[in-house]
Parts: sequence; structure tokens; C-alpha cells
Amino acid sequence: MPHRPRKRFGQHFLHDPGVVERIVRAIAPRPGERLVEIGPGEGVLTRPLLAAAGALEAVELDRDLAAALARENLPGLTVHQADALRFDFRALADGGRLRLAGNLPYNISTPLIFHLLEQSECIADMHFMLQREVVARMVAGPGGGDYGRLSVMVQYRCRVERLFDVPAGAFRPPPKVASAVVRLVPLERPPVDVGDEAVFARVVAAAFGQRRKTLRNALKQLLPAAEIEAAGADPGARAETLPLEQFANLSRAACRVQSNPIK
Repeated sequence: MPHRPRKRFGQHFLHDPGVVERIVRAIAPRPGERLVEIGPGEGVLTRPLLAAAGALEAVELDRDLAAALARENLPGLTVHQADALRFDFRALADGGRLRLAGNLPYNISTPLIFHLLEQSECIADMHFMLQREVVARMVAGPGGGDYGRLSVMVQYRCRVERLFDVPAGAFRPPPKVASAVVRLVPLERPPVDVGDEAVFARVVAAAFGQRRKTLRNALKQLLPAAEIEAAGADPGARAETLPLEQFANLSRAACRVQSNPIK
């Protein structure tokens, strides 16, 4: 009997074998790789991934689903009943690099991506099914409505590639939003020097905190207008117009201001 999807977990179970095949082909798992699936659900993606890789770690929040998957006793499968938002993926890496995959619940996808970016040094790549709007924000460039904090922070850490869209009918129950599959490959070295990553994160968050505000107003707690201008940005501009390189300049300027506060 199929598991009844739970709204509080944002569950939409993938059931289209054609979509499953495309995802597995995109991941191209090989034996010996450290493969981790987030939110395996009923295991429709779990089984072909396990068959290709020979071993798989699955992280599932839903106790009933985790127990049902564990009861199958699939050779090579380890099920962790845990919240992916709090899960320490570094512990699974054991000095190696993880390959992550999953059909992520849409209600936690953005905070989960940020959680994973914080652990990107132990991740080789990520293949996720997400709300299409979230994927559009990940790949967006400056100047458009989709460009925002998620775009900047993801592109600082990863090479991002939108792979393909997935129709609502591929899920049970069909979601009310469109879906897409994305590939994220953490970079060996960030493309820009931000000075201090914690400061960079604060600058980006503040800049996009209220999108209609100019940099002068959005960053006033971190940078005086003169410092914004000295970093090569127009204090009257809005955050969505700035490329990643410009945010790096502002971050380094904020680091200098913190080191030499105005008396």
C-alpha cells in the first residue's frame, strides 16, 4: 500500500520511470563513490542509484518511510532517520567527497541548500529536484527579478547547471508548482576573494534584505556610502544589479571598516 504523502513534510513522491531514468543518467553513479540520497521517500530513486553504485546512504526525516526502507534490507543501503537540515554530512564523508542527490521537499529547499553550502568542502557534486523557481534563482545573473541572495551565495560556492524541467504529473500528488533538476558542483577555489566569508554572507544578506532599498540604505550598518563608492559601486544602486565580483569588493571593504572602525 503506497505511503500517504504528509503535507507537513512537503512530500510529493516521484513515480515517473522516465524522469527517474533521466536523473540517474545525469548523476551517472559508479561503484566506490560515496553516494548520499536526501529524502528517499518510497525509494523510487534509491533502488536504481543503489544498483549502480553498490552502496548508498539515505537521510529520511519521516520515521515511517525510513523504517519501511530499512525493512527492505537492500544490500549496501544505510538509512539514517534524521533531519537533513541538521545532519552532519561531513561525518559520512570520512575524508572523501560525497555525491548528493534527492527530490528535496520544496518547503525546506533553500535553507537546506545553505546548510549544504556550509559543508561544501566534503561534497563532490549535488543533483537535486527542486521547485523550478528556486533553480531559476540559482542560475540567475544580475539585472533580473530572479537574481538575489541565493544566486550570489550559490555561485560563490558552486558551478550551477540547470539540467531539465519535470512536469507536475511525474509526482504523487502533483505539486502546484513546476519542478526542475539542477547540478551543483562545489568549486575547488571560490571565483572571487571576499576577505572573510562570514562578512561576505552578512553583506549579501543585508543588500538583498529589502530589495527596493539602495545599497546606501541597505548596507548602512556595515558600510558608509563613501566606502561603497570607494569599492567601485554606486551607493544609489540596488543589490540585484551587482555581479558577484562587486559583492566581493563590498565584502573586502566591510572587512577593512571592521578592522579600522571610525572613532
